[in-house]
Amino acid sequence: MKNLHFKDFFWNSDLTSTGGYDAIIQYLNDGRRTCKEVEDFMKARASVEEKYAKELLGLSRKVCGHNEMNTLKRSLDMFKLQTEQVSLSHLQLAQSMREEARRLEEFREKQKEARKKVEQQMDALHKQVCSHFKKTMDSKKTYEQKCRDKEEADQNVNRNTNNAKHMEKLQSKAQQAKQNAEEADRLYQQNVGGLMKIRDDWTKEHVSACQMFEKQSVERINVLRNAVWTHLNLLSQQCVTSDQLHEEVRRSLEHCDVQEDVEHFVSLRQTGDRPPAAVPYENFYSGQKCPTGATPPPAARRGPPPEPTPGRGEVVYASVVDTSYSVIKY
Repeated sequence: MKNLHFKDFFWNSDLTSTGGYDAIIQYLNDGRRTCKEVEDFMKARASVEEKYAKELLGLSRKVCGHNEMNTLKRSLDMFKLQTEQVSLSHLQLAQSMREEARRLEEFREKQKEARKKVEQQMDALHKQVCSHFKKTMDSKKTYEQKCRDKEEADQNVNRNTNNAKHMEKLQSKAQQAKQNAEEADRLYQQNVGGLMKIRDDWTKEHVSACQMFEKQSVERINVLRNAVWTHLNLLSQQCVTSDQLHEEVRRSLEHCDVQEDVEHFVSLRQTGDRPPAAVPYENFYSGQKCPTGATPPPAARRGPPPEPTPGRGEVVYASVVDTSYSVIKY
């Protein structure tokens, strides 16, 4: 299939019309807006990644397993460390996205400046075409009018052949009309020639502009396509990087030995290998001890007071056995 090009399909039958040119300019403006939209999208995505990275970094610095020990502690430390690394990788991703957006912005501005010169030249040429076309059309109208005046003067001469004086006046008018028509014809031809030159210049410039605009469009489409492709590559690489960092945590967890951690705790914090002895029951009165778990004997009433044994030099008091005896006198 034959390739289609701007320079072959954006002409107008009317010399002063800019429909084809305007259609190209509109297409280019739409393309520039697309570049700006993609650029803004990348900047917004970079902001999202940066915010996520900062929040993830803060999360990685929170206390997590501070009091744990041995292999599980190492796994939890690796978990936090790799979370921090994931956050840093997302921060790098945000910077890379901003760099891509900056390059896209530079490309857009570069095309804008290049187009500006061509558009200014095309606008100036189009104004010349319009101005000279109007001038040519005005001179054509004048030429046609002068030709009609000449024909009318010739007809008047042919119709009036009796009066010599009047004939002479008519012939003078006819001669003047002929000169005017010839001058209008010369001016008209001159304007047509000038218009054709301007038209040729405008046509060449239009072809050149179309080629330049088409080249810009090809570059823009390629740049946008590559920019989005690169953007997705960055995201894919981030997924790979995150998975690699997560794999480090999984490897660490594979070395986390439950029994080893339990034994490590026992070895580090053991306090003795024997349970405490049973606490015996001790009777306050009898001084007897009861093995742990035995029911203590019931507490008996206190027995009769012991017989006093007098010591040397002590007075012996007799016990009172008479129940009717009382020291209270009535």
